[in-house]
Amino acid sequence: MRIRLSSVLALLLASVAAAQEETISFPASVSFETGDTWIYESREFRLFGVQSCLRGTTFRSPEGDEVDCGMRSIASIAALFSTGSIGCQPVGHAKDDATFVVCAAEIDRATVDVGTALISSGAAFAAAFPSGAPVSGAYAIAEIAAKDNRSGLWAGTFVHPVSLLLGEQ
Repeated sequence: MRIRLSSVLALLLASVAAAQEETISFPASVSFETGDTWIYESREFRLFGVQSCLRGTTFRSPEGDEVDCGMRSIASIAALFSTGSIGCQPVGHAKDDATFVVCAAEIDRATVDVGTALISSGAAFAAAFPSGAPVSGAYAIAEIAAKDNRSGLWAGTFVHPVSLLLGEQ
């Protein structure tokens, strides 16, 4: 059974429209599971279209220091949550019942998309469908810019988490 991208996008847009009434505000004290997933009030939330480094994989800095790549991703999202007010809108559910959310942060009187902030700073990556196509074109462009600028994780070496998840490594 083939699912057309237009059908997926129509479903996503309908989900976003329905979810716009339910904005969830998060404190900085949520419990981060990964660099894109957290627990709040016994519910699991995951940034839609964002893939963090996997815990247990290695990031090697330009100086040769090695750290857990997933923990670097967690530190980045935790730092972002601590800098301002985070508001998220649910857009669907993952197979594991986590709630997919699109989030904005209020930082220095500016509203910033959390996914774009993490990806463009090199702290996370654009998620991909099993076909390898990016979930979000905007996030894919932000990732290319971060890679070209050698921002964040792109300054060192690591195994790209999407490659690992798609079985390419």
